[in-house]
Amino acid sequence: MSESEVLSSPFVPAASVGDSDVSSANATPAPRKRPKPGERREQILQALATMLEKPGAERITTAALASHLQVSEAALYRHFASKAQMFEGLIDFVEQSVFTLVQQIVGRDIPAPELVGGQQPGLDGARQAARVIALVLQFGERNPGMARVMVGDALVFEHERLQQRMNQFFDRIESTLRQCLRPVADARGSAKPTVDAQVAASVLTSFALGRLQRFSRSGFRRLPTEHLEQSLALML
Repeated sequence: MSESEVLSSPFVPAASVGDSDVSSANATPAPRKRPKPGERREQILQALATMLEKPGAERITTAALASHLQVSEAALYRHFASKAQMFEGLIDFVEQSVFTLVQQIVGRDIPAPELVGGQQPGLDGARQAARVIALVLQFGERNPGMARVMVGDALVFEHERLQQRMNQFFDRIESTLRQCLRPVADARGSAKPTVDAQVAASVLTSFALGRLQRFSRSGFRRLPTEHLEQSLALML
C-alpha cells in the first residue's frame, strides 16, 4: 500500500442504507442487499468520520448518526457496544495508519547529501524527524474528521479514555522523534544530547498539535502543512 493510500480515508463512503437505485418512476426497487461481514461496521465509522468533517459540527449523538445512515439506533448497537467504541474504531485507524508509515521512515536509511568537506553527521535523524512530522500533518489534512479526533475537539464530551489514547498517540510520536534526534545532538557535540533531543522532540510535537488544532478550529481553512518546509527548517 502506498503512502498516499494510507494517508487517505480508509473507509468506503457510506451510502444511505435506505437508498435504492431506481431507473424510472415505474421501476421496481432493487432488493436490499445484506451487508458483508464487517461492511456495516465500516459504514458506521465512515458516516461518523464524514459528520466530523463538517466545520463547526457539534457533538454527534447516536440518534444523529443513525438518522444519517437511515437506520435505527438499535442497528448501531448491533455492531458497537457504545459510541465510545465507535470513536475507538477511528482512533485504531489513526494509530495503525500513522505508525505503519512511521516505522517505514525511521527504519529506512536515508543517505545524507554530499556537502562541502564531506557529509553532515546526524542529518539522517533530522530528516527522519521532519518526515514524521510531515506525515502526521498530512494525515490530518487529508482526513479532517480524524484531525478533530486527534486534537480532542471531537472528544470533549466523550469518555475520558478516548482522550487518554490520543495523548498516548502523541507521546509515541514524541518518543520516536527523540530517538531520531539523539544522533543529531551527538553530532553537534552537545554536552547533554539526551536532554537536547528531548527538548527538540517536545517542540516538534507541540508544533504538530498546534497546527492540527488550528486546522480544526479554523473550520479546516488553515492547512496544517502551510509553509511546512520553512517551519521545519527553522526548528531543525
